Amino acid sequence: MTKISTLFTDLLAELRQPQVRDLAWTLLSPPLLAATARRQRHPLAASRWHSEPNQLADWLQEQDRQPGELAAWLDAEPRQRLGRYYERLWQFALEQAPDIRLLAANLPVRNNGHTLGELDLLVEDDDGPHHLELAIKLYLGPARDGPEDWLGPGAEDQLTRKLQHLYDHQVPLSSTAEGSAVVQAFTDSPVQASLWLGGYLFYPWPQDCPPPAGADPRHLRGRWLHRRDWDLYRRQSSGRWQMLPRAQWLSPARISPEQSWDEAQFEQWLEQLPEDGFPQMLARLTLRDGDWQECERLFLVSDRWPDEPSSYSR
Repeated sequence: MTKISTLFTDLLAELRQPQVRDLAWTLLSPPLLAATARRQRHPLAASRWHSEPNQLADWLQEQDRQPGELAAWLDAEPRQRLGRYYERLWQFALEQAPDIRLLAANLPVRNNGHTLGELDLLVEDDDGPHHLELAIKLYLGPARDGPEDWLGPGAEDQLTRKLQHLYDHQVPLSSTAEGSAVVQAFTDSPVQASLWLGGYLFYPWPQDCPPPAGADPRHLRGRWLHRRDWDLYRRQSSGRWQMLPRAQWLSPARISPEQSWDEAQFEQWLEQLPEDGFPQMLARLTLRDGDWQECERLFLVSDRWPDEPSSYSR
């Protein structure tokens, strides 16, 4: 992982097409956790793209010059959830990665018509066939007077619960009788099951908190704060702020001058945001290489979050 992660900053500073930037982020960003109860394995672990990352860089640069194939691939399945978009980006790359065969993706596992789950990926490389479970998650850390677990923006998803589901259900699914029957349609060899968990961890402000147990020291991070603390926090920063819609939560924002908000536009948006609105992702932008580029991201949450779920639609 060390070789491939060294490209992360340099390539994201260079690439300009939003979907290609998301693709690069997906392939190069570090995992949230270094220590997991089930095996964690980078999907490109046995590919030349991993051992010789300059080949991966060349391929991503070519995608940036000619993004039509990636755009067509993503348009074939209209984007709905961030997690599905993340999976589609992985599928696109694994179809073209050297030394890897993508055998199947999103395979339902059923028992008498009842769906038990879905196998995210079946791939084959020099280490044999693999069942891989993918997840992209954004979790907000515990405040001093709040719940102890790391929570998703909606305060319903919990890191502990998600990991338990991965460990107890998703990763072992291919070894069940029903899962094995599905796998055998693609390979006669026993599969190795593993996971890959990407995303961001957001730390509370003004209080801080320790990272979750097993966190990768390279994990991507941001801040979260209540609306009552916003004015103070903003006075300590420079640059522009802009809201990022959910579709733009993967790679760091790179926004053209024509699409960037000035201070008046941001203030107008903030004034119209309901006090109990769903947590909003904000990016602080500075002008570099002709575009406004992200240098920080945070979640702005209601003053009652997470004790009272938002009544405002996302």
